Amino acid sequence: MMIKTPFFHSTSPVISEHLRYLERPRIDRLLEKAVQSPFITVVASAGYGKTQAVSSFLQKSKVMTIWLQLSEWDNLGWRFWENFTRSISLYNPGIAARFMELGFPNTERQFDRYLDLASEAIKPNMKYVFVFDDFHCIREKPILRVLEWSSRIPYTRISIIIISRTEPALNTISFLSKGLLVPITEDELRFTQDEMIAYFQLLGLKLPAALIPSLYEDTEGWAFAVSFAGLSLEKEHTGVGHIRSSMWINIFRLIEAEFFTTLPQEVQKYLIKLSLIDHWPSELLRELAIPESTDERVMDEMKKLSSFIRYDAYLHTYRMHHLFREYLNEKQGELSREEKQAVYDKTAQWCLRNNLKMDAAAYYEKAEDYQGIITVMYSFPLALPKGVARYFLEMVERILETLDETGEAPIILRYIVHVRLLVNLRRFEEAIEESQRTIQKFKNLPSSPLSCRVLAMNYNNLGIIMTLICIFTKDYDFVRYFEQANQYYSKNPFVPPGPMTSVTVGSYVCRVSYPASPGEFDRAIEAMASSIPYTANSMNGCFYGIDDLSRSELAYFQGDIKRAEQCARQAIYKARKKEQYEIETRGLFFLLRINLHTGVVQEEIFRQLDAQLEITAYQNRYTLYDLVSGWFYTQIGQPGRLATWLRDDFEESDVHSMIYELENLVKIKCHIAEKRYHQALTSLKNEKKWPGGVEFLFGKLEKLVLEAVCRYHLKEKKEKAFRVLEAAYLMATSNGLEMPFIELGQDMYTLAGAALQAGTSVIPPAWLERIQKNASAYWKKLLVVVEKDRKQQGERQGLSHREQTVLIGLSRGLKREEIAGDNAISINTVKATITSIYNKLGAVNRADAIRIAGATGILSQEE
Repeated sequence: MMIKTPFFHSTSPVISEHLRYLERPRIDRLLEKAVQSPFITVVASAGYGKTQAVSSFLQKSKVMTIWLQLSEWDNLGWRFWENFTRSISLYNPGIAARFMELGFPNTERQFDRYLDLASEAIKPNMKYVFVFDDFHCIREKPILRVLEWSSRIPYTRISIIIISRTEPALNTISFLSKGLLVPITEDELRFTQDEMIAYFQLLGLKLPAALIPSLYEDTEGWAFAVSFAGLSLEKEHTGVGHIRSSMWINIFRLIEAEFFTTLPQEVQKYLIKLSLIDHWPSELLRELAIPESTDERVMDEMKKLSSFIRYDAYLHTYRMHHLFREYLNEKQGELSREEKQAVYDKTAQWCLRNNLKMDAAAYYEKAEDYQGIITVMYSFPLALPKGVARYFLEMVERILETLDETGEAPIILRYIVHVRLLVNLRRFEEAIEESQRTIQKFKNLPSSPLSCRVLAMNYNNLGIIMTLICIFTKDYDFVRYFEQANQYYSKNPFVPPGPMTSVTVGSYVCRVSYPASPGEFDRAIEAMASSIPYTANSMNGCFYGIDDLSRSELAYFQGDIKRAEQCARQAIYKARKKEQYEIETRGLFFLLRINLHTGVVQEEIFRQLDAQLEITAYQNRYTLYDLVSGWFYTQIGQPGRLATWLRDDFEESDVHSMIYELENLVKIKCHIAEKRYHQALTSLKNEKKWPGGVEFLFGKLEKLVLEAVCRYHLKEKKEKAFRVLEAAYLMATSNGLEMPFIELGQDMYTLAGAALQAGTSVIPPAWLERIQKNASAYWKKLLVVVEKDRKQQGERQGLSHREQTVLIGLSRGLKREEIAGDNAISINTVKATITSIYNKLGAVNRADAIRIAGATGILSQEE
């Protein structure tokens, strides 16, 4: 069975109306048995029909197939991830978008989060097969590591097939020893003599029986040789003797003599053009197609390409046999520079439209279309992921080595884009020096629209850098840079494209570090408020509403609930006007915290947060949703409802490093909610700090209060818990802050009461009494929300993929160490997962969890 899909619409040339492929039941049976295992390798040299055999089998099978066509480019983590998520998007665009936001999972923590997301999309009774084709192209360790983690997933409904010309560079010994790996080699893939005869019959060829053994000996069952022999025998002038004498002379000569030179010139050139690009989506090939020909002979010849080109039903693309591609690569010199650039440029445009941004940038570079590269870069948010920033920085510096400053695009690359990339990589000193040099250079040049744009962007770059580093410098005089930027912008107004105008909010809005001088918060907020009229104008709304958000944050921490709510709503209103999505999310976050304080239920806030998930231009929406909802779940005592990646051992995210402290805060609160106080203290101790040990004042205060609570629960009262509480008190009272204490509710009520009883020379009793009273009131209001939420939940939450896996291990009597070893996770992760299982099932121990899971059908379904 082969899919009979036309190469183009009827208005374009048709390369293959049907592909003549011999069904081989022997291979189908082999693969049918193999996919009962989680891991299959199909390894053979070129031309053995590996891809075709797997594809044909899967098309006939009732499985969900996700096919990933690999190339050398996939050694770049972000490019591999774009390729992977595009394959997923063909079946589930929603989960693909979430995978793309997660980014390439180059740590176990990120990979576990990927698994958690994936488990949401898996259908209970569906078999899934992931195919990684041309795996021999992959050599970089980060990609190999992710695929090794993938192959260890003990999930019976998922199989992974690796197709490669060489043995995959993976540690497959453990899989072989456990019987989890099925290898398929050249010996199984070779045509048998009967299969070769059947193939020739499919072509309508009848050969003398006496010649069959010798022809089979010449081809050795090599699929490409059998196919090529059939192609040559179809030609009237070619006999078996000719095939035998020339089979092994030179495959390129055979392609030239027997096939390529017989094609019309326009078809030859078209095929050479196609060899310039790696993948052939049908829509792209329509754009690259030669004009429709009225010559029926040309159309007939195009149909004969089926020996070398086939349609891939899983990727909706066409694929060329690599030997034919290598042959065509040798002929690329026949194309002019302009012809090559046209192909690269059209391909880049198609990639960008289909969200394959890394591919788009690479093709634009080949096309020498530097404006295209700029367009790709501006399609990312203002805060680029580190991996993407490094990739683009290498590309830009490579281009700048040979590029003069003729034209607009080279100047933008050299004097605007390069600085932005340095900022994203936190190379602030270099970025400042480069911007200052650029400003000096262009100030001395005659004024022009381009020079004004360069000056505006560099002053804005300096302003952004100063807002980022003011936590170290305590210098809030960044408004002067934004003001200068706006002056130059006004001389030549332009609209910065894409999401780069939407600000990324850090873990805390007020970028004030400890210790803070009197009035420092007000100075910081006023500096931002003074900057916004300039940034909103010259950067298309950037930062709009962040001053009100800062005021809301400060008011909330000071316990001024009414003002905090007023400012939060104002920030949300402004943010929506200018599409400042993260400012809106953080405003909703403060409203959520305020509602807990007043005992108001949360439905409307979560409806608004849910609505943000539909905004595709908001690239960090799922991460921020997980953090905001995660904070809420820990606060109401239901940490089991957190996203798995927030419950696992902490590793910094490469994608969202600006919200590192917020991630860790939610994780620490999760530990405390689950009464894992030692683990919470470990996370507090090991948290990565900014250079020089600098910390956000709000962040340091919240962590001190949480540490005091942990040490109190661990019976470290006078010697440590009270001493930490005293340090938190001194920090808080000098800035009028109370809410971090009050939000801890019952825990703070108990701790403050114990401190009152024991007595402390640092904290006045009146302050402790007030905090104890307010914490008690907060706790009572919180219970109202908890009860309402409990009623709304009704049914228990389902188990995540990791929880299901660990539960199966428990049911089989495995020790925690054995479960950790089998699943390549830490013993602490196993312990945390078991705690989460107990919480979700309402179990008190292992036996109770197994009993409940069996009674509700959870365990029987997963086994």
